[in-house]
Amino acid sequence: MERDQFIAVPKNTIAVLQKHGFQFKKQLGQNFLIDMHVLDKIIRAADIGPGDICLEIGPGIGSLTQALCEATADDGRVYAVEIDDRLIPILEENLAAYPHVHIIHTDFMKIDLPAFFEEEKIDRPVKVVANLPYYITTPIIMALFESSVPLASVTVMVQEEVARRMQAKPGTKDYGALSLAVQYYAEPYIAAHVPPNCFMPRPNVGSAVIRLTRRPEPPVEVEDEKLMFKLIRAAFGQRRKTLVNAVTGSPELGGTIRLADGKDLKVSKETIAQALEEAGISQTIRGEALSLQQFAELTNVLAKQADH
Repeated sequence: MERDQFIAVPKNTIAVLQKHGFQFKKQLGQNFLIDMHVLDKIIRAADIGPGDICLEIGPGIGSLTQALCEATADDGRVYAVEIDDRLIPILEENLAAYPHVHIIHTDFMKIDLPAFFEEEKIDRPVKVVANLPYYITTPIIMALFESSVPLASVTVMVQEEVARRMQAKPGTKDYGALSLAVQYYAEPYIAAHVPPNCFMPRPNVGSAVIRLTRRPEPPVEVEDEKLMFKLIRAAFGQRRKTLVNAVTGSPELGGTIRLADGKDLKVSKETIAQALEEAGISQTIRGEALSLQQFAELTNVLAKQADH
């Protein structure tokens, strides 16, 4: 297809919106991409090629979807999940030339991903590509990784600040629970920075394209994954406090908790302090200074203390 025919060309986007009398819904975080160069960068970053299976979340009027369809060719598959019922007829019209696109009208967060992959007979890792609404970026990314479905990578347009947080290292201001969660499941790489004028309407902040390449195995060995993430959330829930105080003051970890192996762990200042000492970590440390490896080691020590 000639480049001037793509939906993402500004005049073509305006024509689609005017034809259908479409009004943006602020609460859905709708900002449509109108820059072909950025579209090219997304396709390259996601490494989309013929035969690939792609899952897009929030396709809007189909600007990125069309590029995915062109890149995957007829022997690929593109699944586009859209929550806004006003956009379904627009997508069906704009993508009518592509028999390998599947438009799904639902809330992505309500999809049972393992069941969906089984129903669609998806037999190889999927490449997720999306221009995500800022308000739901983190829940969507975590839902993808925690679902255990076969993913090759997740390449998404997100708020620039969120992209920085995803690849942040210990001790930096951007480092937090999201950094650790993403880096446990994937290797993050910021592929492009995108200014507000590449969207319609313009958002108030800059964006970035980040590729999260799924790790074949987590980079750390941890006895109880859920306990580790509870510790992480507690540590960054009150990040200016020491880890001991943040964890024991957390509603998620206060008192006695049940571990994955069925044992009970009584969480107290003494328990956390003892575990830190055994793991060779200072008892006055804050969570923001701990690496993923240290959180895993602390979790493993605590898991051994259960029922003791």
